[in-house]
This record gives sequence, C-alpha cells and structure tokens, in this order.
Amino acid sequence: MTVTELLESVRRVEVRTNRPVNDTMGGAYLSGFKGRGMDFEELREYIPGDDVRDIDWNVTHRLGRPFVKRFREERELTAVLAVDVSASSSFGSANRTKREFACEIAATLAMSAAKNGDKVALLLFTDEVELFVPPRKGRRHILRLVREMLMFKPKKRATDISRALVFLNHVLNRRAIVFLLTDFLHSSVSKDETARDVVQELGLTNTRHDVVCLHLHDPRESILPDAGLVTIEDAETGELLELNSARSSVREKFASVNAERLAELDRALIRTGVDTLRLKTTEPFAPVLQRFFEIRRGRRRG
Repeated sequence: MTVTELLESVRRVEVRTNRPVNDTMGGAYLSGFKGRGMDFEELREYIPGDDVRDIDWNVTHRLGRPFVKRFREERELTAVLAVDVSASSSFGSANRTKREFACEIAATLAMSAAKNGDKVALLLFTDEVELFVPPRKGRRHILRLVREMLMFKPKKRATDISRALVFLNHVLNRRAIVFLLTDFLHSSVSKDETARDVVQELGLTNTRHDVVCLHLHDPRESILPDAGLVTIEDAETGELLELNSARSSVREKFASVNAERLAELDRALIRTGVDTLRLKTTEPFAPVLQRFFEIRRGRRRG
C-alpha cells in the first residue's frame, strides 16, 4: 500500500467513525465510564455527618482526634484498545475482514475517548505482544493508532489473549478501561489448560481495570453453505479440513459444533464477570455499542 493509499484508508475510517461519535457514541461513552475512579484529595478533621467509612484510623490514632480522607472523582481516564491481529482476523465473508471491522470499532472508541479528553493506548497482539503505543491525547495520536491498526504486519499467526493481558497488567500503573477486541478463535475457554488461563487472566485483569470484551464474530464461521466439497483452512495453524457441504448432516453438525463453542464461550465469560458484547461483521456496530453503554449507565445509577 502506497502512502497515498494509506492516507486515503485512514481518512475513510475517520469519516465513517466521526458520525457515530458525534451523533451518539460520545455521550454514551462518557456516561458509561466517567467517574469510575477516585483520586485522593485531602485529609481533614472529621465533621459530624461525614461517612465513618472515610475515617483514616491510623491518623486518628496518632493525633488523638478523628480525621477523614476526602476523594474527588477522577476526571481523566485511559482507554486501552487491545486488538487481536492474529491470522484469523484476516477472514471476512462480507465486504471487510475482521481486522478491518476491529479497526473501525477501535477508531470509534478512540475518537469517543479523545472527544472526552481521555488518553488512548493501543496494544496489537497475536500469541505475543506485537506493538504497544502508550496512552496519549490528541487527534494526531488517534490517527497514528488508526494507521497502525490498518498497516501493522504481525510477526506471528497464533493467539494468546492471556499474554496480552499479563503485559497490560504490568505496564498500566493506573486503573484503565481495557477494550479487548478479538474473535476468541484458538483461545477456546472450555476444557484445556490454556483456556482456563484466559478465564483467570480476564477475571484478574478486571479486578485491576475495567475490561470490556468485544467479541468480533463473522456469521460464516458458524454456518457452512451448500457448496459441495469444500476445504477449510485453519488460518493460524495451516491445518486443512475437507467437508462435503452438500450433505445436510454435515452442515447441521458444523452449525451444532460452532453453536456449542459460542455457548461455552458465553458461559465462561459470564463466570469472569467481564462485560461482553458480540459484534457481527455483517451488522452496524454503533447502535449496539450505544445500547451497551446505556445499559452500563443504568447499572451505575442503580
């Protein structure tokens, strides 16, 4: 891709994402996440009516009279876009791949965060951390993140979500909002040891940060068309599987296996307590995200 083509691609993403940000996403994002953190402001003497839970008992004991800690709502947040760029992200049955789909979603979230004065960081991962861009503010920074998401060429093909989360837990010193964008392929969360690590790491990361899983799903991955003999290739391992899709029993089995995979994924993610949203590559994502943020806002007010 030439420089001109790259700039045109970035511009297309910016144009497509600006409208949902300006029309709906900005306010929904703001109300869904602002105020989740509290910063220490001052220590002062207890005044009748103060919440006794705010009493600093160490200072109170040392000075012989009650003191309370006062906090203020954290005004600036850090949003981290953790994007799976493994080989399976190159699949796309519609007019875009899952990676292009992820780029549009991540760009929308980044612009929403920037509009509210928040910092944005980017993590691109496969089965290793491929790229980390530290959190910053500003339009130029957001456009750089979009360029990286569009153009970065990963070294590896497989997926390791746990490794990406461990990395974030080491580099993020303050509580952040972590948007995990992945198709969860080859990280099945059901039976094997690696799968349990993913569930555990998601739960652990969610205690330190505010994690939102955005499951990028192409419906064609769950439904086999009637196309006769077909060869399916595993993008991450290169393994080939030949199926006779003309047989209804084969198509039904394929659908059944994938339906159970998705159901098990949902059950495992529910156990982590992490907010999760499945976004289909064949459907507009902005209205779904907006409803999701509004539900979060309702939970916070409740």
